[in-house]
Amino acid sequence: MTAASRLVIDRSKPASWRVLIDNPPINLYDPEMFAELRLLMDSMERDRDLKIVVFESANPDYFVAHYDVLRGAVMPDIPGAAPFTDWPAFVTRLSQSRVISVAKIRGRARGHGSELALGCDIRFASREKAVFAQVEVGMGVVPGGGATEWLSRLAGRSRALEILVGADDFDADTAERYGWINRSVPDAQLDAFVDRFAARVASFDSRALEIAKKLVNARAGTATDAERWSSNQTFLGTATWPETRERVQHLLGQGLQQDGPFERNLGRDIA
Repeated sequence: MTAASRLVIDRSKPASWRVLIDNPPINLYDPEMFAELRLLMDSMERDRDLKIVVFESANPDYFVAHYDVLRGAVMPDIPGAAPFTDWPAFVTRLSQSRVISVAKIRGRARGHGSELALGCDIRFASREKAVFAQVEVGMGVVPGGGATEWLSRLAGRSRALEILVGADDFDADTAERYGWINRSVPDAQLDAFVDRFAARVASFDSRALEIAKKLVNARAGTATDAERWSSNQTFLGTATWPETRERVQHLLGQGLQQDGPFERNLGRDIA
Protein backbone atom coordinates (compact mmCIF):
# COMPACT_ATOMS: atom_id res chain seq x y z
CA MET A 1 0.00 0.00 0.00
CA THR A 2 1.02 3.64 -0.31
CA ALA A 3 0.56 6.50 2.13
CA ALA A 4 0.69 10.26 1.91
CA SER A 5 4.13 11.57 2.77
CA ARG A 6 4.55 12.91 6.30
CA LEU A 7 7.99 14.43 5.68
CA VAL A 8 9.00 16.87 2.95
CA ILE A 9 12.79 16.88 2.64
CA ASP A 10 14.57 19.86 1.11
CA ARG A 11 18.04 18.78 -0.07
CA SER A 12 18.74 21.92 -2.12
CA LYS A 13 21.71 22.70 0.17
CA PRO A 14 23.86 19.54 0.19
CA ALA A 15 25.37 20.18 3.63
CA SER A 16 22.17 21.41 5.28
CA TRP A 17 18.82 19.66 4.84
CA ARG A 18 15.40 20.93 5.90
CA VAL A 19 12.78 18.38 6.99
CA LEU A 20 9.21 19.71 6.99
CA ILE A 21 6.77 17.67 9.10
CA ASP A 22 3.39 17.70 7.38
CA ASN A 23 0.70 15.27 8.57
CA PRO A 24 -2.61 17.20 8.61
CA PRO A 25 -4.59 18.15 10.49
CA ILE A 26 -2.46 18.18 13.68
CA ASN A 27 0.79 16.38 12.81
CA LEU A 28 0.06 13.23 14.81
CA TYR A 29 3.02 10.89 15.23
CA ASP A 30 1.81 7.73 13.51
CA PRO A 31 3.45 4.57 12.10
CA GLU A 32 3.83 6.15 8.66
CA MET A 33 5.74 9.08 10.15
CA PHE A 34 8.02 6.65 11.98
CA ALA A 35 8.67 4.73 8.74
CA GLU A 36 9.65 7.95 6.97
CA LEU A 37 11.88 9.02 9.86
CA ARG A 38 13.71 5.69 9.67
CA LEU A 39 14.22 6.07 5.90
CA LEU A 40 15.40 9.64 6.46
CA MET A 41 17.95 8.34 8.97
CA ASP A 42 19.23 5.89 6.34
CA SER A 43 19.66 8.76 3.87
CA MET A 44 21.40 10.93 6.45
CA GLU A 45 23.91 8.22 7.26
CA ARG A 46 24.68 7.54 3.58
CA ASP A 47 25.20 11.15 2.49
CA ARG A 48 28.77 12.17 3.31
CA ASP A 49 28.15 15.81 2.30
CA LEU A 50 25.43 16.30 4.91
CA LYS A 51 26.41 18.10 8.13
CA ILE A 52 23.18 19.40 9.67
CA VAL A 53 19.44 18.67 9.48
CA VAL A 54 16.69 21.02 10.69
CA PHE A 55 13.27 19.58 11.60
CA GLU A 56 10.31 21.95 11.50
CA SER A 57 6.55 21.84 10.98
CA ALA A 58 4.36 22.89 8.09
CA ASN A 59 1.64 23.65 10.66
CA PRO A 60 2.37 26.70 12.87
CA ASP A 61 -0.04 25.38 15.53
CA TYR A 62 1.46 21.89 15.88
CA PHE A 63 5.08 20.78 15.72
CA VAL A 64 3.97 17.19 16.40
CA ALA A 65 0.79 16.92 18.46
CA HIS A 66 1.54 13.58 20.16
CA TYR A 67 1.45 9.80 19.62
CA ASP A 68 -1.54 8.54 17.65
CA VAL A 69 -3.44 6.58 20.32
CA LEU A 70 -5.66 4.90 17.72
CA ARG A 71 -3.03 3.77 15.20
CA GLY A 72 0.27 3.90 17.07
CA ALA A 73 0.68 0.13 17.16
CA VAL A 74 -0.34 -0.49 13.53
CA MET A 75 2.29 -1.96 11.17
CA PRO A 76 1.62 -0.50 7.70
CA ASP A 77 2.88 -2.31 4.60
CA ILE A 78 5.23 0.46 3.48
CA PRO A 79 9.02 0.86 3.23
CA GLY A 80 10.68 1.63 6.54
CA ALA A 81 7.80 0.41 8.70
CA ALA A 82 8.75 -0.88 12.15
CA PRO A 83 6.99 -1.49 15.48
CA PHE A 84 7.05 1.24 18.11
CA THR A 85 9.50 -0.92 20.08
CA ASP A 86 12.12 0.15 17.48
CA TRP A 87 11.84 3.82 18.50
CA PRO A 88 14.68 3.63 21.07
CA ALA A 89 17.02 2.34 18.35
CA PHE A 90 16.03 5.24 16.08
CA VAL A 91 16.74 7.78 18.83
CA THR A 92 20.14 6.20 19.41
CA ARG A 93 20.96 6.50 15.71
CA LEU A 94 19.90 10.15 15.68
CA SER A 95 21.79 11.10 18.83
CA GLN A 96 24.95 9.27 17.77
CA SER A 97 24.86 10.25 14.10
CA ARG A 98 27.74 12.35 12.78
CA VAL A 99 25.03 14.73 11.47
CA ILE A 100 23.91 17.54 13.78
CA SER A 101 20.11 17.57 14.25
CA VAL A 102 18.12 20.69 15.15
CA ALA A 103 14.44 20.99 16.05
CA LYS A 104 12.86 24.35 15.14
CA ILE A 105 9.64 24.34 17.11
CA ARG A 106 6.47 26.29 16.50
CA GLY A 107 3.15 25.17 17.91
CA ARG A 108 2.42 22.25 20.21
CA ALA A 109 5.09 19.64 20.90
CA ARG A 110 3.41 17.29 23.33
CA GLY A 111 4.10 13.68 24.19
CA HIS A 112 5.92 12.11 21.30
CA GLY A 113 6.28 15.50 19.64
CA SER A 114 8.33 16.66 22.60
CA GLU A 115 10.25 13.39 22.52
CA LEU A 116 11.12 13.80 18.83
CA ALA A 117 12.46 17.27 19.63
CA LEU A 118 14.37 15.90 22.64
CA GLY A 119 15.92 13.25 20.39
CA CYS A 120 17.47 16.04 18.31
CA ASP A 121 20.82 17.47 19.37
CA ILE A 122 19.63 21.09 19.63
CA ARG A 123 16.22 22.73 20.10
CA PHE A 124 15.18 26.31 19.29
CA ALA A 125 11.57 27.38 19.81
CA SER A 126 9.21 30.25 19.07
CA ARG A 127 8.71 32.31 22.22
CA GLU A 128 5.12 33.15 21.32
CA LYS A 129 3.96 29.97 19.55
CA ALA A 130 5.74 26.94 21.02
CA VAL A 131 4.00 24.79 23.65
CA PHE A 132 5.60 21.78 25.36
CA ALA A 133 4.05 19.00 27.42
CA GLN A 134 4.45 15.38 28.39
CA VAL A 135 0.79 14.49 28.80
CA GLU A 136 1.16 10.72 29.12
CA VAL A 137 0.45 10.41 32.86
CA GLY A 138 -2.73 12.42 32.31
CA MET A 139 -3.78 9.74 29.82
CA GLY A 140 -3.03 6.88 32.22
CA VAL A 141 0.36 5.85 30.77
CA VAL A 142 3.99 6.91 31.14
CA PRO A 143 6.31 8.39 28.49
CA GLY A 144 7.80 5.69 26.27
CA GLY A 145 9.73 7.70 23.71
CA GLY A 146 12.63 9.00 25.77
CA ALA A 147 11.19 11.91 27.75
CA THR A 148 11.96 10.33 31.11
CA GLU A 149 15.60 9.82 30.18
CA TRP A 150 16.20 13.15 28.44
CA LEU A 151 14.34 15.37 30.91
CA SER A 152 15.85 13.73 33.99
CA ARG A 153 19.26 14.73 32.63
CA LEU A 154 18.35 18.12 31.18
CA ALA A 155 15.93 19.48 33.78
CA GLY A 156 16.93 17.52 36.90
CA ARG A 157 14.88 15.21 39.09
CA SER A 158 12.36 17.64 40.60
CA ARG A 159 11.59 19.53 37.40
CA ALA A 160 11.34 16.28 35.44
CA LEU A 161 8.76 15.08 37.95
CA GLU A 162 6.88 18.38 37.68
CA ILE A 163 6.74 17.95 33.91
CA LEU A 164 5.81 14.26 33.89
CA VAL A 165 3.35 13.92 36.76
CA GLY A 166 1.81 17.38 36.21
CA ALA A 167 1.21 16.62 32.49
CA ASP A 168 0.61 20.32 31.88
CA ASP A 169 1.65 22.75 29.13
CA PHE A 170 4.86 24.78 29.35
CA ASP A 171 5.68 27.90 27.36
CA ALA A 172 8.99 28.31 25.56
CA ASP A 173 10.55 30.66 28.12
CA THR A 174 9.91 28.18 30.93
CA ALA A 175 11.12 25.30 28.78
CA GLU A 176 14.34 27.23 28.20
CA ARG A 177 14.84 27.83 31.94
CA TYR A 178 14.26 24.13 32.60
CA GLY A 179 16.78 23.03 29.96
CA TRP A 180 14.05 21.41 27.85
CA ILE A 181 15.16 23.55 24.91
CA ASN A 182 18.34 25.47 24.11
CA ARG A 183 16.74 28.82 23.47
CA SER A 184 13.41 30.64 23.26
CA VAL A 185 13.53 33.03 20.29
CA PRO A 186 10.98 35.70 19.29
CA ASP A 187 8.86 34.17 16.56
CA ALA A 188 9.64 36.90 14.02
CA GLN A 189 13.35 36.14 14.42
CA LEU A 190 13.22 32.33 14.65
CA ASP A 191 13.59 31.46 10.95
CA ALA A 192 16.54 33.76 10.38
CA PHE A 193 18.16 32.66 13.65
CA VAL A 194 18.00 28.96 12.76
CA ASP A 195 19.03 29.61 9.15
CA ARG A 196 22.13 31.44 10.34
CA PHE A 197 23.00 28.69 12.78
CA ALA A 198 22.54 25.95 10.16
CA ALA A 199 24.61 27.85 7.58
CA ARG A 200 27.35 28.43 10.13
CA VAL A 201 27.54 24.75 11.09
CA ALA A 202 27.39 23.68 7.46
CA SER A 203 30.46 25.81 6.71
CA PHE A 204 32.68 23.92 9.16
CA ASP A 205 34.79 20.80 8.61
CA SER A 206 32.66 17.66 8.89
CA ARG A 207 35.35 15.73 10.78
CA ALA A 208 35.60 18.41 13.47
CA LEU A 209 31.80 18.48 13.83
CA GLU A 210 31.62 14.70 14.17
CA ILE A 211 34.36 14.51 16.79
CA ALA A 212 32.90 17.43 18.76
CA LYS A 213 29.53 15.68 18.94
CA LYS A 214 31.12 12.37 20.00
CA LEU A 215 33.04 14.10 22.78
CA VAL A 216 29.97 15.95 24.07
CA ASN A 217 27.94 12.71 24.04
CA ALA A 218 30.65 11.00 26.04
CA ARG A 219 30.94 13.82 28.57
CA ALA A 220 27.22 14.56 28.94
CA GLY A 221 26.21 11.00 29.74
CA THR A 222 23.41 10.43 27.23
CA ALA A 223 20.76 7.84 28.05
CA THR A 224 21.50 4.21 27.27
CA ASP A 225 19.58 1.97 24.90
CA ALA A 226 18.58 -0.16 27.88
CA GLU A 227 17.05 2.80 29.70
CA ARG A 228 15.03 3.92 26.68
CA TRP A 229 13.97 0.33 25.95
CA SER A 230 12.76 -0.08 29.53
CA SER A 231 10.61 3.07 29.36
CA ASN A 232 9.28 2.02 25.96
CA GLN A 233 8.20 -1.37 27.31
CA THR A 234 6.64 0.25 30.38
CA PHE A 235 4.64 2.61 28.17
CA LEU A 236 3.31 -0.33 26.15
CA GLY A 237 2.41 -2.16 29.33
CA THR A 238 0.51 0.75 30.87
CA ALA A 239 -1.37 1.23 27.60
CA THR A 240 -3.04 -2.18 28.16
CA TRP A 241 -4.51 -1.28 31.57
CA PRO A 242 -8.35 -1.28 31.45
CA GLU A 243 -8.39 2.04 33.31
CA THR A 244 -6.09 3.57 30.72
CA ARG A 245 -8.20 2.37 27.82
CA GLU A 246 -11.32 3.76 29.49
CA ARG A 247 -9.61 7.11 30.08
CA VAL A 248 -8.34 7.32 26.50
CA GLN A 249 -11.82 6.61 25.15
CA HIS A 250 -13.19 9.39 27.34
CA LEU A 251 -10.51 11.79 26.07
CA LEU A 252 -11.26 10.86 22.46
CA GLY A 253 -14.89 11.71 23.15
CA GLN A 254 -13.80 15.11 24.46
CA GLY A 255 -11.93 15.88 21.21
CA LEU A 256 -8.49 14.26 21.55
CA GLN A 257 -6.73 13.98 18.15
CA GLN A 258 -9.09 16.53 16.58
CA ASP A 259 -8.07 20.10 15.88
CA GLY A 260 -10.34 21.88 18.30
CA PRO A 261 -10.46 23.51 21.73
CA PHE A 262 -9.72 20.32 23.68
CA GLU A 263 -6.64 19.35 21.66
CA ARG A 264 -5.35 22.91 21.56
CA ASN A 265 -5.69 23.22 25.36
CA LEU A 266 -4.80 19.60 26.12
CA GLY A 267 -2.35 20.36 28.90
CA ARG A 268 -5.00 22.33 30.78
CA ASP A 269 -8.01 20.17 30.02
CA ILE A 270 -6.54 16.68 30.38
CA ALA A 271 -6.81 16.97 34.19
